[in-house]
Amino acid sequence: MQFIDLAAQQRRIRKDIDEAIARVLDHGKYIMGPEIVELEERLAGYVGAAEAVGCGSGTDALLMALMAAGVGPGDAVFAPTFTFIATAGVVGLLGAVPVFVDIDPVTFNMNPDSLELAVRACRENDAGVYPLPGGIFSPLRPKAIIAVDLFGIPAEYDRIEKIARSHGLFLIEDAAQSFGGEIGGRKAGSFGAIACTSFFPAKPLGCYGDGGMCFTADPELAGILRSIRVHGQGADKYRNVRIGINGRLDSIQAGVLLSKFNIFPEEMDLRQKVASRYAARLEACPGLTAPIIPASCVSAWAQYSILSRNRSHRDSILAGLQESGIPTAIYYPIPLHLQEAFSSLGYRKGDFPVSEDCAGRIFSIPMHPYLGASDQERIMEAVKKAADGDF
Repeated sequence: MQFIDLAAQQRRIRKDIDEAIARVLDHGKYIMGPEIVELEERLAGYVGAAEAVGCGSGTDALLMALMAAGVGPGDAVFAPTFTFIATAGVVGLLGAVPVFVDIDPVTFNMNPDSLELAVRACRENDAGVYPLPGGIFSPLRPKAIIAVDLFGIPAEYDRIEKIARSHGLFLIEDAAQSFGGEIGGRKAGSFGAIACTSFFPAKPLGCYGDGGMCFTADPELAGILRSIRVHGQGADKYRNVRIGINGRLDSIQAGVLLSKFNIFPEEMDLRQKVASRYAARLEACPGLTAPIIPASCVSAWAQYSILSRNRSHRDSILAGLQESGIPTAIYYPIPLHLQEAFSSLGYRKGDFPVSEDCAGRIFSIPMHPYLGASDQERIMEAVKKAADGDF
């Protein structure tokens, strides 16, 4: 059994993928070929953005967005502590400082109330209001927010956008896990000044390598992103008007994504059915908390993550599932404020209690569009057995 079964999808569209790759081999434009423009146009239309800029990875997308916002040394960028390191890692790469924010215990996304306190604490340089980086990192200039759409659920943007506007902060949507999701009738990828997504193979829409994309409603920002993507080029690649990166998307990967996007809406529907079957079975598993999707949301179901009673309960469940041959993962075992990479910020255990609690209890089980009912039955039988300590 696969945690994410990419082979099943490939068998379905292998002919289309082979033809897409062959077209790139035939025209020979391996980098920034015509597939890039077609992909940008199709995905911009899908999310409802005016502009899309393909790039080399989801991390590149976040880095380019921060560079377009002018983020640099002395700037504070507010980000959730319960997420993958790329979200805050790009902040450090630019010499800026991540100011971490706790999460909502239901959606696992940035808690707007905590964000408001963090911004206030930063403006007042008062860690008594909310935990802040210490020592040489204060005082800081509040500059930007990166809101992460964790596991497929878009963050609470109606409130986060108001906070960003009221404090003059540049808002970036990290939609690496939520492409295809919705909140309030709007698609993930349509929020903030710039939205970023990832095409890592395990994502809801993934390529066969690394890839990413930025979305924006602002043509000027789109032009800056396109310049940054190719070493800060101006009229041509030998006229450089700013510092940039090598953040281009390969034509072959764009061709693969175009083939996959043809079936993406159907796969989104299949993900909802898989999630519904899990939810129905989890009702019979006391001590486990199934994902809860707010009424205004459609999740892209990048992961199916469950909360156990406590860390020892989770350890017991994972051991039982391993014995049953069921693959699992933990997203994320260590919140970013406790990672060694950010130890210089001076955060301590207990600073963000909701994130720390979730990190000790959460685990994920297989989730993909091609997960059949019989396999789900086997998974849930093993989950219940392990949760009851009967293995």
